[in-house]
Amino acid sequence: MRSYMPLATLFLIYAVMIAIGQGIQGMWQPIMLVIFYIAIGQALNIFLGMTGYVNFGYVALLGVGAYGMAVALGYYTDLGLVPALIFGFFLAVLLAFIVSMLVGGIALRLRGAYFAIATIGVNEGIKYLILGGKIWGGSSGIVLSGILRKAYGAETMRFLSTVFADAGLIAVAILSGVITMYILNSRLGYGLIALREDEDAAKVMGINVRRYKQIAFVISCILAGLIGATAWTLKLTYVFPQDVFAINYTVEAIVIVMLGGAGTLLGPVVGGLIYALLKYYLSIAFPGMQLLILAPLLIVVILLFPEGVVGYLAKAARGTKFEKFVR
Repeated sequence: MRSYMPLATLFLIYAVMIAIGQGIQGMWQPIMLVIFYIAIGQALNIFLGMTGYVNFGYVALLGVGAYGMAVALGYYTDLGLVPALIFGFFLAVLLAFIVSMLVGGIALRLRGAYFAIATIGVNEGIKYLILGGKIWGGSSGIVLSGILRKAYGAETMRFLSTVFADAGLIAVAILSGVITMYILNSRLGYGLIALREDEDAAKVMGINVRRYKQIAFVISCILAGLIGATAWTLKLTYVFPQDVFAINYTVEAIVIVMLGGAGTLLGPVVGGLIYALLKYYLSIAFPGMQLLILAPLLIVVILLFPEGVVGYLAKAARGTKFEKFVR
């Protein structure tokens, strides 16, 4: 059980954030913004952090997950609320799985920068397929607020877009952390770390690197799809392709992973906290100039902690009683 002790730190951080959000007036939405950034960082970290491969098509999986839930709630309200929600989560997972298998099966044959370049077009390709083919409403997207209000009532719609959506996002974030911890302590995790350090050497040692990369890629993509279904569709009650496929979410997730510490359990949590709080409060204090101030601050943090903040803390905690709680 010692190897799973960092989960206690993870659960404590979430408990404190939720307590702050519930206990201080006006803090719930900023806390949920933090948890959203933590969640996208955790999902990406399972692939980027453990393999070293940069997936620039990551936001496409958020998008297809969001569309999976939107299709279920928008087109199948006659099923009833609970079956439609179950069907929505199923579609989100299924679409993310299909896309990840197709993209991974092709792109993961490439390595390093070539893989990153290959994934750049995935997001734009799916977006313009929906726009050009007028799939699921095309550029008009799927607007759920009126549909949900008519089918289930205004109170139920508000519950879905507030309590249920927030609880769903928290659940996905916690699930991502638990899966990360399990992978880090499993044969899969050791294989992924080996190929991250030296892929050719890992092959020589008998590790099926392509299979391991595919597994990590699919898990990361499915979690991203669930985040899209909860934090986007259920929370906002609409899906527009121009918004849900915005590549800035991929860039932000990469920054969060590198900032906190790639390949660690707590890295995306710390990175998400730093990034989200800086972005939120800088936009309040310096509206219109927040990005100009945020970028150099992030660069300074990364220069001070090249292995990420959690990487630095893990080194500092070695040989102390706190070592088992930081990873």
